Amino acid sequence: MSTGEGITSPMLTCGEVRTCLLPARHSLDGRAAAQLLRLRVDERVSVSERPNLYVRSPDVLTGVDCRLPTANNAKIRAIGTAASRAALTEGRVLQATTYFAVPAAGLDQRMPWGYYLVRPGMLVPLGRLPEQTVASGFLMRRQSGPSGELNLGSITEGLLAKLRRDPLLDQRAPFKSETTRLRWAALLAPDGEGASLSRFTVTGDGLRTVELRLPRETQPTAVAGLCEDLALHDWLLTTVVRKLDGIRLGAAEGPATMQVLRPLVDHLLHLWMPGARVDRALSPLWEVLETEPGFTRQWQTLVQRIRDQLALQAIPLPSEAQAAH
Repeated sequence: MSTGEGITSPMLTCGEVRTCLLPARHSLDGRAAAQLLRLRVDERVSVSERPNLYVRSPDVLTGVDCRLPTANNAKIRAIGTAASRAALTEGRVLQATTYFAVPAAGLDQRMPWGYYLVRPGMLVPLGRLPEQTVASGFLMRRQSGPSGELNLGSITEGLLAKLRRDPLLDQRAPFKSETTRLRWAALLAPDGEGASLSRFTVTGDGLRTVELRLPRETQPTAVAGLCEDLALHDWLLTTVVRKLDGIRLGAAEGPATMQVLRPLVDHLLHLWMPGARVDRALSPLWEVLETEPGFTRQWQTLVQRIRDQLALQAIPLPSEAQAAH
């Protein structure tokens, strides 16, 4: 194909999302959140108040003309734009995402930039696209790849860093936490089959990878929404687990324990709503994660553990009760 006519159907969708605690003492209300995420003056920020406050920026585009990562180091050049956006949940958890789609058929020559700009979020390869090889190469990259190779992580981190430095934020987060990274690749499902989650892994360096199979009509923005939701809840689990592992629980450790538990209750426990904003056609994929590894089951266990500790702190030790008399 030399002119690119009819390039519409994505064969592969890839992306990366980074999730962190907003560096501010207090959560942002809807108006302040919309101000923070106004990445473009020509498009409005999306604000949703049900079932919780969720604010999302419009997409911004980054021009790309480079090699795609491949599992066998094959040189596949692609040109187009990657789409980036940011989201803030309950004014407290910040996410930045970059993603792109690749069509089933490429071109045999490079086109003027105007051709690619009318296809936002799409990278068009020169020649044939080995979709499984690119998907595997994208997921397996642990560090930045060879010079001239696409690096979505750097684009996403650049957006996240810009937002975290915004003057709206006082840099006084209520507790320390880490940023998590989730990278996904979604291939086409066989005709007649629905969406499926082939693999969800956590690597030693903290990177999460997800491989999906999705029906042909699935929109890239819907895939990004699913993976942002997964990344949000994975971050919540990871953060609470690490906080609980870092303290000695027990009534005798009262003040130190309360210093850790109170911020979790104030800022995180009410955020657990998996699938609340996931495209209806993709929501069954959450059922897979609820079965294995069992996200909500683990979350409920952690929440109960926190509540038990709060109740324990409210009961004075025998020595304290005697001193009160």
